[in-house]
Amino acid sequence: MSAPQHKNVAFDTEKIDIKRTTSVLSSDSSAESLSVGVQIARESEHEIKYRTCSWQKTAALLFSEYICLAMVSFPWSFSVLGMVPGVIVTVTIAATCLYTSLILGRFCIKHPEMRDVCDIGQYLFGGSQLAYNLTAMMFILNNVFVQALHVITGAKYLNTVTNSSECSLTFGAITAIICFLVSLPRTLNQMSGLGTFSAITMGIAVLLTIIFSGVESHPFGYIANQEPLVTAIPVPGTTYVAGMSAFLNITYTFVGQVMIPTFIAEMENPKDFPKALWAVTIAEVVTYTICGAVVYHFVGNQYVTAPAFGSLTRTYKIIAFSFAVPTIIFLGALYSNVAARFVFFRMFRESRHRHSNTVVGWGVWVALVAATWILAWIIGEVIPFFSDMLSLMSSLFDGWFGFIFWAMAYLTLYPGDSKWDGPLRSAETLVNYFFILLGAYITVAGTYTSVESIIESYQTQEVRGVFTCASNAL
Repeated sequence: MSAPQHKNVAFDTEKIDIKRTTSVLSSDSSAESLSVGVQIARESEHEIKYRTCSWQKTAALLFSEYICLAMVSFPWSFSVLGMVPGVIVTVTIAATCLYTSLILGRFCIKHPEMRDVCDIGQYLFGGSQLAYNLTAMMFILNNVFVQALHVITGAKYLNTVTNSSECSLTFGAITAIICFLVSLPRTLNQMSGLGTFSAITMGIAVLLTIIFSGVESHPFGYIANQEPLVTAIPVPGTTYVAGMSAFLNITYTFVGQVMIPTFIAEMENPKDFPKALWAVTIAEVVTYTICGAVVYHFVGNQYVTAPAFGSLTRTYKIIAFSFAVPTIIFLGALYSNVAARFVFFRMFRESRHRHSNTVVGWGVWVALVAATWILAWIIGEVIPFFSDMLSLMSSLFDGWFGFIFWAMAYLTLYPGDSKWDGPLRSAETLVNYFFILLGAYITVAGTYTSVESIIESYQTQEVRGVFTCASNAL
């Protein structure tokens, strides 16, 4: 696929009605805001308008992305790392991702013509077509693999609550069809309401998990006279692979920057993005830390599972897991929507099908969304070691999308000697060089850890079959 040519948006006085530029930008005459104003004005006569999200709606999308199923795997990470390192790693990674996301926000504000991470990847690597294509490949694979995870999780939920003889393939297909329907809105503004509901219900699921882990007499699978063991530091004999897996589980949950450029590209006023980011980060730190620490305290090393729903006795497990269903559906739908949007915008760059309710436009949109879910269902069923494969894909992609890209973006914001302008700026520059090294380390170490985990899974015969009807219930 060809990459767009990035050009500064110029005013066309014949096409722009000053009265139609947004009031939120009326007091800000910077070049960046004026470019956004031009985009909004050009959309004013379109049937489908994209730059319509307030910062509150963007916050709802971020909440739905980050207040997610992965957070109920934090007790497992804490059990491997120990309580103290678990809390420290959670807070440190949260601060790191907050900073890199703020850099990303500043970059997108300066370059409002860039609609997604693929545009940014091409820019950061000097306009390279190869960089654009590789970023596009990683972007689409990342999203489709996340969708596949949600297909599998939906089947896991249905298997858990029904105890039926229905084939897991069928449950996965049912999940994919429901997610497909939720993925169909054309703008993120339309998705934000469901995002709010998803984040609220997931928050309830986590709260119930915390409460139930404390009120139940014993965790699920309890063995008489073997009380839950909780340690402040890793237990003796913890391997590098186990420790890195726990560290990466926390890291990958916080690394969601790959979606942020698309969110900012549909904001009325991108300069409000930090408000949304700060709101979700504060919520992340509080909920992730409390969930990880409290649930681990009650279930201990012996009975902890990922997700933590599996540590609860059956009734509690079903109640808590059921509140996570909107997130299973919506978050997968959000990743599908963004992946399909990337391809759709490249197919119809300046065409009326992009911004009008045409039969062709809607037909292609529906086909693209359907294709992502069919591919996600196939991937989820054809890879027998899917969780390890997801970790491998995250290792290959998230070092770039979580750290390296945004450190490079910082270096473009402060070119030449300006990056060494004073002690504070110099210190910040050194931090960003460290993030490049950290991203490289995560890529290499994460890949090694994931491959070792795949080998161990085969050795212990934990790998399930391909296209199997076997239950994957908690």
